This record gives sequence, structure tokens and C-alpha cells, in this order.
Amino acid sequence: MFRSRSWFGSGGLWKPKNPHSLEHLKYLYNVLSKNQTVSENNRSLLVETLRSIAEILIWGDQNDSTVFDFFLEKNMLSFFLKIMKQKCGSYVCVQLLQTLNILFENIRNETSLYYLLSNNHVNSIIVHKFDFSDEEVMAYYISFLKTLSLKLNSHTIHFFYNEHTHDFPLYTEAIKFFNNSESMVRIAVRTLTLNVYRIHDKSMLKFIRDKTAAPYFSNLVWFIGNHVYELNGCIRDNAEHEVRIKLADIVAEHLDHLHYLNDILCLEIDDLNQVLTEHLLQRLFIPLYVTSLGKGAMDARSKTPKVSSILSLFLLSQVFLIMTHAPLVRLLANILINGNESIFQFKPEVTPPKLRLSSISTMEMDNSEESSSNLSNENITLEDTSGGINHKNDVESMQEDRISCSSAEATIDKLKAIEELYFQTNPNVTDLTQRIILSSIFESMDTTENDYAPLFTLCLLHALYDNSGIDAELLNTFFHGGIVNLDPESERTSRRAYNDQLVDRLIAIICLGVKYESKVRVITLQLLSSLLLRLAIKDPPTSVLDDAHLALIEGAREENILLLQNYYKTDEMFLEVFEDEYLEMSAAKPLSIEHLMMDSNLLLPPVGSPLTGIAFDKRLPCGEVERSRRSIRVYFLLRKLSLTLRKESEKYLPLTNPQNCVHIDENLDLTNSDMLSCVVITRDNVRTRRFLVVDVFQLILVDPSNKQMGWGVVKFVGFLQDIEVLGDKDDSRCLHITVKTSPTNQRSSQSKTPLLAAKFLFDDQIRCMAAKQRLMKGKQKARQGKLHLIAKLLDLTGSSPSPQLNLRRPNRNII
Repeated sequence: MFRSRSWFGSGGLWKPKNPHSLEHLKYLYNVLSKNQTVSENNRSLLVETLRSIAEILIWGDQNDSTVFDFFLEKNMLSFFLKIMKQKCGSYVCVQLLQTLNILFENIRNETSLYYLLSNNHVNSIIVHKFDFSDEEVMAYYISFLKTLSLKLNSHTIHFFYNEHTHDFPLYTEAIKFFNNSESMVRIAVRTLTLNVYRIHDKSMLKFIRDKTAAPYFSNLVWFIGNHVYELNGCIRDNAEHEVRIKLADIVAEHLDHLHYLNDILCLEIDDLNQVLTEHLLQRLFIPLYVTSLGKGAMDARSKTPKVSSILSLFLLSQVFLIMTHAPLVRLLANILINGNESIFQFKPEVTPPKLRLSSISTMEMDNSEESSSNLSNENITLEDTSGGINHKNDVESMQEDRISCSSAEATIDKLKAIEELYFQTNPNVTDLTQRIILSSIFESMDTTENDYAPLFTLCLLHALYDNSGIDAELLNTFFHGGIVNLDPESERTSRRAYNDQLVDRLIAIICLGVKYESKVRVITLQLLSSLLLRLAIKDPPTSVLDDAHLALIEGAREENILLLQNYYKTDEMFLEVFEDEYLEMSAAKPLSIEHLMMDSNLLLPPVGSPLTGIAFDKRLPCGEVERSRRSIRVYFLLRKLSLTLRKESEKYLPLTNPQNCVHIDENLDLTNSDMLSCVVITRDNVRTRRFLVVDVFQLILVDPSNKQMGWGVVKFVGFLQDIEVLGDKDDSRCLHITVKTSPTNQRSSQSKTPLLAAKFLFDDQIRCMAAKQRLMKGKQKARQGKLHLIAKLLDLTGSSPSPQLNLRRPNRNII
């Protein structure tokens, strides 16, 4: 009489109460079956159905394998394709892509993943012609591709790459967006390509090298070149610090590109590395970065536009700081050190009239002799994706745009040819007559006007010194000199201890840097000091700097001391500034060249206004106060440099050594010490009885010890130099004492609130007056003692400085 109820239970007409069940998936399948044509009436229903399907499949992946069995049995991914092929609008497309992204991102079971990839529906979805003018569709599509790339391994790669048809849509479709206007899309593409390159599948990597490596790397290099020209224009046209945000974005983008290129090279895929190295050297580094350094950079014979030498030094510094691929950095470093004037006639194999971001639809900039090689018709074409993608699937289009790669042997031969043609073979690096690039680098260290170029030159030299990929012999030859005859009467030769021409230029910067109106920034002197120590100090720590160079450094230091003597005599706050600058430099982190080269503000001409927000050590001083601060910092740098070169240790700084001070919770022997009993009343009206002790440099509050008679436990300490004492008009027994945060504590806590602000109530007026007198005299003596020590350091007394005073009196024994 009645039909079986199983039709209703498993057929899916009625929505089950449990959303996480096979029955619910059957119900959703029924919904999709009856709504295969998208209309205005069922859009919302389809969107909710797609969302629910992803949720059930993720649950089934972890709890019930029959869920995936049913999904695959009914080929439900085909519904996704049918919906996409209709003009369903972005609302449904976005939900489809979001569902797929969530599904593949959350699946953990490998078997379930294989089931989803077993048919070719995923690849069909990848090549579907979405409306990429919709930013939301674009975002979810790229996110979907990146999620798929995260699932790649030696097993799943075969679901995406077809070895027989040479088809790899996941990769070839993604790289079409390498120059998309959205930075997040570009980042996703770079991530995807790295995920692909990490898969060790010979057939797939061969496909990438033979069919896509050259066009992709070529376009990528030109895209980076466009950023460089944009960066150059930004520096040239906006020298007044008006577009710092834009400049920072471009520099960050360029850094991302270099890190991406280095990530590819670090994968050590020889075939890809050879192609990428060739493109970088012949299409970017040599024709743009290197040739922009020398006098011939704007030679009329050179058709390739150049950039400023400042930017060239900045870019090369970043290259050597980030990239360590030996074949690349060795050749590039060799060009910088040994390159002759022929480098300015260098012509890349293909030189387009100008770099363009638009119309990269075909590889026309690569239609050179390479493109005449015989390749199959499956070559990929990259297209402008700023407004959308136009796919070319017909054979004729691919024949027009095809490009071939050089063989590995041909690539190596080209690099050797560069070395033979453009290198100076004379081993003596002190001979700059034929080393035009090195000569230009040395000339850029001139600080007569400012340190705009020398700053980046020093960064480049540091980057070369630290790069592990460069041949050690080449670095030793450059930094530690060429060949010199030590004995004129014999033919025996030996290496110099260091490159004296380089050291001459470094010391010349120091000599200009100590002048009153010097345009050399503190950061430049820090870089210089670090490099000079690298050249002059050997292992074990022994200075090889000759007496003439050491005398020049000492002369510059004396000139700096003479300048400081004037500030010492005229500036009432000299002591506070002196201590603050010392603690500022002592607490600073070690100088990081890589971090420094991330600062886009350095690309703009040096300024002196603090309103720019640029750190003090990276700009010029503004006014006498900042000139005094700068001179003090230069003094500390040169003092440390001098002591290191002379193998001496620092004995007199800081002026107040925390190790010799009294600290909280220490036990002090207060026998025969002058103490005053008082009640300390804080702002919270908390009353505490303490004993006040005035030391040589410190105010100390102690509590009697319960363990030993005559001993006290320190409860508070503050420097006398930092106290303020005021009387109370209403009560002659009271003093208002404020202990400001000392520079040492301020550096550690970053707090400007006083250490102590309280009312001190003494037993009578006499003791109150005695306490005030001791505190004021102690403060004055503490300042005078430190100023006297500074005077000795600045040679104002005619005698050498004496060691620091021990702040603890002899009768105070710490237990």
C-alpha cells in the first residue's frame, strides 16, 4: 500500500536534521541535480549548497569514508564545471572557488585527495575562462591555485602534469599573472612556482626548462627592470621626500623579487639555475646595474637607458646581500673588481626599445636567434594580466610566440665568453687604469659634498666581503691587496696585508667626518669603522695597519676632541648628553647591513630636519645641539676604533659603571656611616620608615637588617645626578624628593616616569636641613666628578684619565 521509506531517506528529497552525514550529502546532490541551470531564483540556493558540500566533505575526510565514495560515484565535481560554464555571475563563481579552496585546504587524507584529483575536473576548472576583471574572482582563483600547489608532491604531481601531452595547466596558467597589478596575486604566483620547482620530477622539470623557463624568466627580468626604472624616476623627480611611502613600496617589491630569485637558485636545480643566471646577468645585472656605475654609463653609444650610480650601488648591495649562488655572484663580483672598459659596450642578446609592463602577451622581446630553434607546438605564452587573460590555444599562435632555451653547455660558454671579453687579467688590483668599474666604485667614495654615494659604496663592500658564494681568492686579492715586491733587491713577492688604496679612501672619509660642518652621517662612519677593522685586524686579533694610516686616524680623533672641548666648555647639559649618547650607542643592536639596505629613506639625498622622522644616525644634524650629539658619537666610534687597532681595552667608560654601584636587596655594612631616619610618604599616601644614606654617586634608602646588627638591606637606589629636592612650605621637617629615570634605566624600561616621587618626613627641622644639604652637595660633587673624568678623556687637564672611582666606600662590605 505504501512505498518503501528508503526512497525518502536516501534519495535526498527531505533535508536531514544532521548536516554532517551521508544522507545530507545525498540531499545536496539532489538539489544540484535539479538546479543545473543557474537563474536568478536559485543563485542563493546554489551558493548555500556549494558551501554545505565543502563542509560535509571535510567532515567525511576525517570521519566517514563513504562520504567521498558517494561524491566520486556521482561525479559531483562535474556539476561545478557545468555551473561555471554558464554565465552564472561573480556571486556563484566566487562561492565555487571558495568551496574548492576550503575543500583542498582542509583535506588531510591522501586517499580522499587522490579521489578528488583522479579525474581531470580540477585541471578543467584551472583553465576555465573566468572573468578576472572582478577582483574577488581573481583573488579566490589565485588562492585556489596556491592551495593546490601546496598539495604537490612526487605522487600528486602526475595529476597536474601530463607527461605525454606536455600539459601543466596549474603552472602555466599561474605564471600568466606574474605581473598582475595586485601585489598579493604576484606573491601567490611566486609561492606557487617555488612549490612546483621543489618537486623532484625530471620530466616535469624538463618541461619547465624547455617550454616555460626562458619566457617566464625573461619576462620576470624585464618586469624587475621596470621597477628599477620606476625607482630611479621616483628618486630623481622627488628629491624632497614627498613620496616616501611610494618609494618604500617599490624598494620592498624589489627586495621580494631578489629573495624570490634567490629561493629559486637555492633549490639547486642546475638546468633552471643556468637559464636564470644567464637572463639575470645578460639582461639585468650587467646592462643595467653594472654599466650604470662608470663614467661611460651615459655613453651615446649605449642604447640601453641607465639609472643613477647611487641607485646602482644600492641595487648591487642588495644583490650581494641576498644572493649567494656561486656561478652568479662570482661572475658579477669579478666584473666589479676586474671589469674593463669594454663592459660599457656590453649588449644583451635582445634589447627592446624600452621596458614595458603592458603588451607582454607574447614573447616578442625574446624573438631573437633563440626563438628560431625547433620546438614543439606546446610552448606557453605569457600575457598581460592587468585587465584579463586572452588564451591562445591554436597552433599558429603558439608557433608565433615560441621560444627556446639555450642548452646547458651553451649557457656556460656564454658566461665564459663574458669573463674572457670583459675582464682585466692583470692580477694587481691596485692598478685601476684598466679596471673602470672598480675605479668608479673608488671614486664614489668621495665625501667632499656629502656621503650620499659613499654610504652605498660601503654597503656594497660589506656585502661583497660577507657573500659566501664569491671565490675567497678573489676577495683576498681585492680586500687584502695585490702583488707587491717586499725586497727591491730580490724577485721575491708577497701579498700586501691590505688594500692600501681602499684604506686611503676610508681614512679620507674619517678625516672629513670629524669637521664641524661635515656632511658625513654617523651611520656612514659606523660602516666605515666596521670595514676598516675587517681589513686591518687578523686572527689572532692583531692589527696590520701601518703607522702612517694609524697616525692619520689618531689625527682625526684629536681633531674631533678639539671640537668636543668647545662643547664641553659652553654646554651646561654636556654631561647628560655625553652619558645619554654613550648609552644609546652601547644599547644599540649590532649594525645589520641587510636591514640597513631595506631602508628606502637612504635613497633620497641626505637631509637634516628631524621632522622627516628619519633616525638621527641616518640624517645630518640640525642645530648646535644635534651637532654636539653627532660629535660625541663620532668620538665614541673613533675611540673604539683606536683602542681596537692599538690592542687596548676600554678602562674609563661608561662614566658610571653599574657593576660598581649599590643595588636593591644588597646587604651593606653601615657601621660609622652617616644615616638619617625618615618616613617616606608616596603619592598613594603609603608611609614607610627608612634610613637615608648619601653615597658618592647614589641616594640609598635602607631598612635595618634582622640578621646582623649594624647592617642594612637596600630598598631603593637612585643617582644623585638625577634628583630634584624641594622644601615644604607648610612643614619645615619635610622634603619633596624626585628621582628621575637615569639614562641606564630609561634604556632598559623605556619609561620616562620618575623612579621615585615622594615626601620625606624627618624627625625635626635640623635633620631635614642636613638631609637637603647632603643631597645638594652630593649632586654637585657627583656631576663635578663625572665632568672631571670627561675633561681628562678630552685632554683638557693635560694628564691621562684615571680609572673609575669605586662608588662603594671601604667600610661597606657586601655579603
